[in-house]
Amino acid sequence: MRRVDAEGEVADISEPRSVNLRMGGQARVAEADLRDDTGTIKLSLWDDQIEMVKIGARVKVENGYTNSFRGEIRLNVGRYGKLSILE
Repeated sequence: MRRVDAEGEVADISEPRSVNLRMGGQARVAEADLRDDTGTIKLSLWDDQIEMVKIGARVKVENGYTNSFRGEIRLNVGRYGKLSILE
């Protein structure tokens, strides 16, 4: 799905790991569990986004997208999306 908007609380964050990018170079990625009244979804956090998000924070993803990775549906902010921390 494209143009996905979601809002929820970060229940857990995995340890960041380094991955090799298709275009060359490396990046850090971590997985966060984003929870709301309807359920939980994995949210992929890249590089600077990892430092922005803390466990228990309420976050909002605008214009994100979902894909399936290792049999799980995941939410991604992507190039055109926006990740916001809500107070």
